[in-house]
Amino acid sequence: MTDATLPERARRALDHVAARSSGPPVDPELRVTLNFHPDRDDPPILAALATAGRYRSQFATGTGNGGLTARPGGDRWRWESRIFGGAYDDADPEDRPVYGALNFRHNPAGAAPRFGSAHFVLAAEAVGRATFCYPDSHLDPEDFGVAGALDLIATALADTEADALDDYIEAQVHGPVGLATDIEALVLDPCYRGTPVEELAHALPCPVRWHGGFRLTVDEMARHPDYRGPEFVLLAREIAPDGLLTPRVIGEAARTGKYDPQALKRVWHYVARFGAYQAL
Repeated sequence: MTDATLPERARRALDHVAARSSGPPVDPELRVTLNFHPDRDDPPILAALATAGRYRSQFATGTGNGGLTARPGGDRWRWESRIFGGAYDDADPEDRPVYGALNFRHNPAGAAPRFGSAHFVLAAEAVGRATFCYPDSHLDPEDFGVAGALDLIATALADTEADALDDYIEAQVHGPVGLATDIEALVLDPCYRGTPVEELAHALPCPVRWHGGFRLTVDEMARHPDYRGPEFVLLAREIAPDGLLTPRVIGEAARTGKYDPQALKRVWHYVARFGAYQAL
């Protein structure tokens, strides 16, 4: 997508953020990634993506891995109104930007694994129609960037107090994100090899890759009871009777409908924060 084909609302939003941005241009080798849980929702998220042919915003899907406030007058609506100068205030849900993060740390599991073990790698062109902020938009940030002026990497690197799950540079990608046109790869955790998730992934019009995988024993999790709370260690012992947590184990627990999704999200935070992964 070029500037000439970018929707007018998107151009207005980009211009508004550009006026508040400073710094050097983004390294052209960096990519925006969109982290998500590939085994959630009904129908499964990968099946829904195949039907839609595009990655859709929380305003359009009504689902997400963070707070579900993407509705008129909701928190995310207000954040977007402030950040984008009202460009999307009366927009159709399908026209709103999608959220990801700039993978400036070259994380093989994506730039923001707190939102899921899988991620889409967007094509280089998407960086040019993205806006950025640090920290996350729900924290009412004051620091913004665009591809041509981004000093947020220095800001993030200097923030030594940030938790490892919170040190991402949020990206808002404006304009449609087509699976066949704007995605370099879908990257999955190897716990999904040979599962319906892999089958659905290969039905999408983009390459499938694998990262090294998240693994965390419940015993190791129990060494950090105060990270999210000791009650989530107890929950982990219930859903992982063999003592090993993976994204698939948490997804299977979610599908039973027996557990609070917010509680399972906290268990995932433990796995994303303390579980091991490496590039393959």
